[in-house]
Amino acid sequence: MNNPPTEEVRVLAPPAMPGVELMHARYVTQRFSRHFHEEYAIGIIERGAMRFHYLGDDMTAAAGQVNLVVPGEVHDGHAAMAELGWTYRMFYLDPSVLEPALQELTVRPRSVHFQAGVIQDPALAERVLRAHHALGTPGASTLARQTLLLDMLTYWIAEHGEQRSSLPVQRPEPGAAAVAREIINDRHAEDLRLDDLATQAGMSPYHLVRVFKARHGLPPHAYLVQVRIGRAKALLRTPMRLADIAAAVGFADQSHLTRHFKRQFGVTPGAYRNFLQNTGDPAA
Repeated sequence: MNNPPTEEVRVLAPPAMPGVELMHARYVTQRFSRHFHEEYAIGIIERGAMRFHYLGDDMTAAAGQVNLVVPGEVHDGHAAMAELGWTYRMFYLDPSVLEPALQELTVRPRSVHFQAGVIQDPALAERVLRAHHALGTPGASTLARQTLLLDMLTYWIAEHGEQRSSLPVQRPEPGAAAVAREIINDRHAEDLRLDDLATQAGMSPYHLVRVFKARHGLPPHAYLVQVRIGRAKALLRTPMRLADIAAAVGFADQSHLTRHFKRQFGVTPGAYRNFLQNTGDPAA
């Protein structure tokens, strides 16, 4: 006898991110009745395909495509091919969550409408996936979560909003970028917030991300990771335990330190420390 298809659902409200809810689900036999959300719903199909009736049309969202619905619009949902089902990552966003992006992209903040229920845009799909991973990963920094979410929202609104908006012209702001850089260097062990950095730098969060990346080659959250890795590398020359080093430099735990360290240096922190000890480094 064949086992019934496995369905898995995970829902998460990320800490310190009011108005944001995440879902990561695999459905096979699920059939959603016609319903609506009070939030914007946007996600990416990872595998399979979902079919749904929305805005008077039958639509199919396949792997790699972005699917979305706006608040108050009735829709349903089921597998496009019953035997395959679909897997997707979804955001459910209170309209207030879009306000910072709207303020960047318009003279006056306004509500925004999206006509399409399925979007074929690899750049948007990548942003949705990156942001979802960041917000759904335990221990990810608040700075990374806020930055990647804002990047997703501004691109989505600018490229696919009903009244398209142009991204603002970027002005060089070396002073503001330097202020933010100094704060990150000095307070790298803290769970820094993008809005606090922007206030200290004297500009909006979105503008800060753009000028910081132009000046330093990385957005603030990625620069923060590099600072933490650099501090950890120095501490690996001391007798401190790896878990204590991770905590001291601001990583959520030792596994986060190990993952980021190996991604940059190609070896784990423990292997790096052993290398120093085995080569007789007097500072190790």
